[in-house]
Amino acid sequence: MRRPLPVLALAGALCGLAGCLDALPPPGSEPAAARAAPQPKMPVPSARSRELQAYYSNVQASLLAQDLLRTDGGGRDTPYTAEMLARNFKRIALYEEYATVGGSVVAKQTASKLHRWAEPVRMSVEFGGAIPEEQKLADRRVIEAYAARMGRISGHPVRMVAQGSHANFHVFEVDEEARQALGPALKKIIPEITPGAIRTVTDMPRTSYCLVFAWDPEDDGTYAQAVAIIRAEHPDLLRLSCIHEEIAQGMGLANDSPGARPSIFNDDEEFGLLTRHDEELLRILYDRRLAPGMDAAEAMPIVREIAEERMSGAG
Repeated sequence: MRRPLPVLALAGALCGLAGCLDALPPPGSEPAAARAAPQPKMPVPSARSRELQAYYSNVQASLLAQDLLRTDGGGRDTPYTAEMLARNFKRIALYEEYATVGGSVVAKQTASKLHRWAEPVRMSVEFGGAIPEEQKLADRRVIEAYAARMGRISGHPVRMVAQGSHANFHVFEVDEEARQALGPALKKIIPEITPGAIRTVTDMPRTSYCLVFAWDPEDDGTYAQAVAIIRAEHPDLLRLSCIHEEIAQGMGLANDSPGARPSIFNDDEEFGLLTRHDEELLRILYDRRLAPGMDAAEAMPIVREIAEERMSGAG
């Protein structure tokens, strides 16, 4: 957990004023209301949440020790061609990472159709549980900047809105107890959500670092709602990695592929943040020559054409 701001920070601010301690009133001369003002309480995470903080800190340290979670976006050691870009697009945008089986969401690679947003994306962020205020402020800024980046790359409108202001992409950063209590909020966002899908969130094992659900109510390839779940217990880089991957997947790049490199959409964890290759995938996904609902047979000839243009600099 990040170190909370100590009382010394307040003392330091006072000493920046003219006169510093000389200007302070003598002891006992403060108004009674000022003397009685309660100090704000720092949030106290539960024992289970503290256990997860330690666990994920060890996970991040182990990944970094293996030179994983790269943040450089790829370079000379990760070349790729137009053919590779098109092949990765097919696996990431035209397959699903999960399937619904018997009302439950299970990990199962399934051929799908092209999914993306038609309406402008209105993103909100909600924090739940014992999360330090400085973490909330920092992560809200990160999510706001990343939402703007999604809009610039895709060319599709993406903006932040206040919680409850008709948002259609909901980002929840929650600790263990707040996540386990998300059922009613999920049901309010998606009234038709199944109990199995709710359990996927509330019963997340610790091996699931984060997740996103995107809903296509008409089964026509057009998203209407999305919910991303980010664990508040993650250390900074692992939490940022979750924000990058889950929001991008909620834009329509729904799957992972072991052959995608350099890419965040690869469970080998080599890259922790969105790469230049991934930005190209997002540009292809929102190219106007493609349309929601296309299957691979319809989409791939167009995807190969776009990929060639992008790699040749013509796109």
